[in-house]
Amino acid sequence: MSNKARLFVIAAPSGAGKTTLVKAVVDRNPELRFSTSYTTREKRITEVEGKDYFFVSDTEFAVLKAKGALLESALVFDNHYGTSRSQVEEHLSNGNHVLLEIDWQGAQQVRRSMPDCVTIFILPPSSEELERRLRDRKTDSEAVIERRLRDALGDMSHWREFDYVIINDDLEIAVRELESVFEGTAKDSRVDNEALASKIREIAP
Repeated sequence: MSNKARLFVIAAPSGAGKTTLVKAVVDRNPELRFSTSYTTREKRITEVEGKDYFFVSDTEFAVLKAKGALLESALVFDNHYGTSRSQVEEHLSNGNHVLLEIDWQGAQQVRRSMPDCVTIFILPPSSEELERRLRDRKTDSEAVIERRLRDALGDMSHWREFDYVIINDDLEIAVRELESVFEGTAKDSRVDNEALASKIREIAP
């Protein structure tokens, strides 16, 4: 890990395995701090309040946004998501690297507010694998799956806006690649790497 505390912004289309990847990296690197987002969506049975998200009402979210308490916010699948500004600033001031797991819309906002952040986009190995992962969740209706798939394919077109891109085919390899971004040694994952860009264009034209 580099010594200077940095903010790392990680985004991905739904189904790319971003949450699993981030949790694996945090487990292996306990010095990292994971910023827990606010959301207005319903809590899933497997989720823990304050760990996976802070679950709030639409009114509570609107108050947070109006007070300027959110570093970024976005509307995704009819639900609001947002990042606590004070939580991120506190972790950074304590000398810890901070991870934000958000979508590309939020990443754009964070870049404007904190241009020194490092942005990373996670992609699935193919659109077919993306659809398989969305279906394997078995938590959504067919209509929701189809909508998520459409939106995910649109999200994938934003990969060029990021500093690094990681193709999440093998979890262990993806974890090592993400760790190399934190260490500042991930030349092969840089978005300006032509070999990587060529591979990405086959996944997300």
